[in-house]
This record gives sequence, structure tokens and C-alpha cells, in this order.
Amino acid sequence: MASSKAHLRYAYALLAGLALFCFRTPLADAQQQPSGFAVERLYQSAPGGGWFVMDDLDIIGQLGGAISLSSGYARNPLVITGPDGKQKLAVVSEEAFVDIGAAVTHDRFRGYINLPMPLLVAGTSGTLGLYQFTAPSVSLGTNPDSVSDARIGFDARLFGEPRSLLRLGAGVQLIIPSGNRSDYVTDARYRAMFRFLAAGDDGPNSYAGQLGVQIRPLNDAPAPGSPNGSEFLYGVSGGRRFAGSNGWAVIAGPEIFGQTAFHQFSSGETGTEALLTGRLEHSGTGRNLRIKLGVGHALVQNFGAAQWRIVFGVELFGHK
Repeated sequence: MASSKAHLRYAYALLAGLALFCFRTPLADAQQQPSGFAVERLYQSAPGGGWFVMDDLDIIGQLGGAISLSSGYARNPLVITGPDGKQKLAVVSEEAFVDIGAAVTHDRFRGYINLPMPLLVAGTSGTLGLYQFTAPSVSLGTNPDSVSDARIGFDARLFGEPRSLLRLGAGVQLIIPSGNRSDYVTDARYRAMFRFLAAGDDGPNSYAGQLGVQIRPLNDAPAPGSPNGSEFLYGVSGGRRFAGSNGWAVIAGPEIFGQTAFHQFSSGETGTEALLTGRLEHSGTGRNLRIKLGVGHALVQNFGAAQWRIVFGVELFGHK
């Protein structure tokens, strides 16, 4: 009798263990870990391009060039919303960077390179639905002198002359992957951007715009807030020029820019930002200086668009 009870207890324990294993295994499998991606969506114009994102297409001279240094800070560029639509997690709550660029120009053409370097990428880890998010932890102490996703580009003005009412151009960029996806600074994939550019001046008023495509092989669409393949790029800017003395001028106006995934135009996979840009510049033949400051926020905060950001830039440019 005692032996029979012992066997029963052993059988119950075995069944309980099997049941626990069966219930725990799907739960463990359900906790998926997103790999991260390039969260920064401030795709800056080429060194010497005038605006932060738009390009004024004022390429001129037999031989010239530009050197640029820019830095910025973005708040909450990646906030994930849970399945209930209420719970939110700031996977990337802070992001700061430095970007060094150089360009060579001739006649209507410009070739350039940009080297972005993250200074700070941080956020909050947590679980939303079936996904466990691990926030990045990038700082000067942990990632000194690191370059993330260097860009090589080529632009051409195809129609119009500098300072004319209408200028049309085209540009292409190759993004070379570097860094770790878990730091949210890269897709770890080669990417390419193709942009159709427009700009013009009407007295003291100026404008610029762009339409383009980003070829983005990475598609982590099932994970909330992750890239959904290739994207459509758009943007427009407008400003007024206030002339000063000795060739100096101030240009101020808004820039609106963003992107949306081609796969699901109507799904909300869109991020749009507005940036109020002001720049002090000295232009003409020889060496010139441009100082830029931009402050803005998200109009549609999704897919990497920052809740608010501030950007500062300095450019040395000129031509013969």
C-alpha cells in the first residue's frame, strides 16, 4: 500500500512537471528580443548645402568645397506603444551626435562624405506585449571616437543657375554600415538614398524641397517601432534673407521633413518633424562662413522622429 501511494505521488509530480514545462515553454518562446536599428532620422544635406536637411543647390565655381561640423541632441526619438495603445516605453530617450563632413564642388557637381559619431544613446529597457526591449547605453566613455553609418554622396544641379527662381537637381547617397544594431545607431546593412531636389530664390525669399527613396533592406516590421523596409522621403523649407553689411546675412525659416514605409502607407509607419532653422552666413568668392542653429519637434512622432531636437552646425565653404 505504501509503495502504491509512493508511485502515485511520483506520477502526480511527473504530470505537474510536464504541465509546468508545457505552459512555460510558449511563454519563454514568446519573449522576443528586437535587434535594434538606425534610429536617427535627421538626414542632413551635404556640407555646404545651406539648410540642415534641404539643399539650396547653390553649387558654383570652377573648383570649391566645404568642411562642416554639426552636433545635435534629440529627446525621445524612439517611444514604443504597447498592444493596449496606452503603455509606452522610451527605448531611446536621449541621443546626441557629432557629424564631420567634407565636400568638393566643381561647376554644377558636388561629391562629399559625412562621418556621424554618436556621443550619447540611452533609454529604458522593458517588456511590451511579446517583446523584450533592451535600451542602448552609448557614451563617450564606452564608445569613444566611434563612427556609425558613414555616408558618401554625389549631388548635381541639373537645371537653373545659382540664385535663380528655380533650380532642380538630384542626389544619391551610399550609407556604409558600422557600429552595433543593439546600440540603435545602425541597421548593419548597406543602404542607399536617391533624392530629387528643388530650390529657388525670389528676392529675399528662398525655398527648397526634396522627394526621394531610401533603399533599406532591413525589415523588422513584426517588432513594434522597427523598420518596415524601404521608405519614401519628403521635405520642404522656406525662409527669408535679411541682408547685413560686408556680405553678411541672416536667413531664417522652417524645415519640415519625414519618411514613410512603402509597405504600409496607411498603417501609421510615418515620422514627420518640423525644424525652425536660422543661419548667419557670409557668402561670395573666396572663403566663407556659415553658422546654423535649428530647434524643432515631431509633428507625427513615430518611427524615429524625435519628440524635440536641437541642432547646431558650422560650415567653411568657398570656390574660385
